[in-house]
Amino acid sequence: MGLVMKKILFLVTILALSVFTTACINNLAVQELNNKAAEYMQKGDYENAISRLKSSVDLDPSVFETQYNLAVAYTENEDYEDAIEAYKAAINIKSDSKDAYYSMAVMYENYAKDLFAGNTKEQKEKMDNEEDDEDNKTSLNEDGTFKPTESDIEKVKQYYNSSIEAYEKYLELAADAKDASDVDAHIQELRTKLETLGTDTN
Repeated sequence: MGLVMKKILFLVTILALSVFTTACINNLAVQELNNKAAEYMQKGDYENAISRLKSSVDLDPSVFETQYNLAVAYTENEDYEDAIEAYKAAINIKSDSKDAYYSMAVMYENYAKDLFAGNTKEQKEKMDNEEDDEDNKTSLNEDGTFKPTESDIEKVKQYYNSSIEAYEKYLELAADAKDASDVDAHIQELRTKLETLGTDTN
């Protein structure tokens, strides 16, 4: 549980660090958009933050901080597929960023948990529609709780594996990190979840 709390704080800390470093960006328009996005992020207005960061990417897609912050904004907004692409873009720019790998690991893990519990935006919309259609409640158990499909479970496995890979890359890049043993233990917890997936992953 301690690691989970740390991970949430870690995302916020990394965002602050990344936004702070935008002062080094040469393009003033990109810097201004990033700073405005940071203000929106601090207010929890992820849609406007994403809009500013996408405009910043359009101006200069080679800025690591922009791509990273966009990935964090997408993650906070639970736009996981877009977050994956933004993290990949950030890592393509700066492949030795341990922070990007850590945050990406958190995102994949959250995506897997949400997908298994039926908490993604797409699943919630589908469930809302099924509640209005008595003849089409295929994704609900008899008690009304979410029932993941086989396809959902395969994706959950994929995202847990991607999370593990990203955590391992973080450890590779930050071998002397103070939290290395905690992260390693968490990786083992995720491996155990994968082994029991389909029976009890909550």
